[in-house]
Amino acid sequence: MRPGPDYFVNRREAGQMLADAIEPLGLADPVVLALPRGGVPLAFEIARRLKAPLDILLVRKIGAPGHEEYGIGALVDGASPQIVIDERAASLTGADATYIERETARQLAEIERRRAAYRTGDPIPLAARNIVLVDDGIATGGTVKAALKALAKTGAASVTLAVPVAPRSALWQLEPLCAKIVCLAMPEPFYAVGAHYGDFTQTDDAEVVELLAKARDWRADGRA
Repeated sequence: MRPGPDYFVNRREAGQMLADAIEPLGLADPVVLALPRGGVPLAFEIARRLKAPLDILLVRKIGAPGHEEYGIGALVDGASPQIVIDERAASLTGADATYIERETARQLAEIERRRAAYRTGDPIPLAARNIVLVDDGIATGGTVKAALKALAKTGAASVTLAVPVAPRSALWQLEPLCAKIVCLAMPEPFYAVGAHYGDFTQTDDAEVVELLAKARDWRADGRA
């Protein structure tokens, strides 16, 4: 028996429920992008339903000089990697253009390393495509915000954010950055994403590799 409507058995079920909500939108020529690792099992279910290509969107924080945990921006991968900088935060922390350029190069190398580990191949071009960006839930929304800002620079036709659960306050901040938000549950008060799953076991690299490989197979032979 379910504890309530804002509860999901696991990521796979949450992905299937999101697919139920997204399929009627009738998005033409969609691409499904997952924020790894937790977003991949959900995005896989959505991509399978939409018969769409599946890819990951790797986001790396750009930290302040001497305080890497304090983000002044983010680098988001893709066919043309995008950088989002909080100019005020950069100025206050002394992050000049040289520092940002050096840190961007370092984080881009890490993105390439991770993409190679997941064996995804070249990023899917996003220009003129309808993107569905998927994560397994939102707490503060910082990573998703950076991703949406970067996707706005890709020339995509539209971006739909799809998450099973998130606080309303985070969604209000993200709403101006995308065409549509599909969120199944917005509990109040909101404590943690994992509290709304029966099984919130960490998604490991092996599962990510397996699901991305399956998605490549159905794209190659036309199956879904």
